[in-house]
This record gives sequence, structure tokens and C-alpha cells, in this order.
Amino acid sequence: MKPRQKRAMIIVGVLSAVGVAVALVLNAFNSNLVFFYSPTQVAANEAPQGRTFRIGGLVEEGTVAREGVTVRFVVTDTAKTVPVRYTGILPDLFKEGKGVVAQGQIGPDGVFVAREVLAKHDENYMPPEAAEALKNAGKTSTHNASTLVVEGKK
Repeated sequence: MKPRQKRAMIIVGVLSAVGVAVALVLNAFNSNLVFFYSPTQVAANEAPQGRTFRIGGLVEEGTVAREGVTVRFVVTDTAKTVPVRYTGILPDLFKEGKGVVAQGQIGPDGVFVAREVLAKHDENYMPPEAAEALKNAGKTSTHNASTLVVEGKK
């Protein structure tokens, strides 16, 4: 083989290896993406079946039921509601009427099975996705609208 052909083969080999590495990284990144959906979008079947995603909104008043370490509650964006089941220890700030984001999957029975539950960290903060979902629902009370923070800005 001539030196020119050797160089060409090395370049092709390096480019192939880089291409395979990039493809593997993008595939791993895509399979680990977790998208946010509002209860309205979940009710409209826009959320993926059999794939992990986040749902957020407010914990509906009077819906929290504890059965040992399993907790059932309803998340609402004031337009639609989604029942949620979570097994584990809830955050201390988890309360009815407060903002929450849950990560998990929709079960075959239509109940969102959460693997992780995040509660807002103070009374002036709500996750940006949940705040946007509540605003889009168009039925946010004036008190809640004044305390929403979008993208970490007041």
C-alpha cells in the first residue's frame, strides 16, 4: 500500500469510530430524555405510553390518601386531573393545594405511577413547567398567578 492509501484508510477508520461513538451517545441521550406533560395533555393522550415522563400541577384538595407507604393523590392544572400513585417517602413540603412534579409512567389502569415526587421548595416557587401548564389552563387564581415564578425569575 502506498503512504497516501494508508493515510486515507486511517482517516476513514477514525471518522468511522467517531461516527459510531456519536451515534451511541445520541442514542443514550435520547433514551434518557424525560419530557414534561400537563394533566390536560395526559388526558388528551399526548403523553407517551410505556415511557417515563413528568407530570406537574397542583395537588387537588381532599385527594391525598395514604395506605402505608403508598400514597394516592390527584394532580390538576385546574382544567383536567390525573390520578397518581406513589410508593415511598414524600417530600416534607408535599401538601394539598401546592405545586408538585412527579416522574414516572402511565399504568395500564390509567393511573400515573410515580417513581419520584418533587414538591415546591418555598411558597413563592413553582416548577416552570407546572407554572406554564397552569397558565395555559387559563383558570389560575390571581393569588397563584402572582406567586408563580417562571424560569427562576421573580
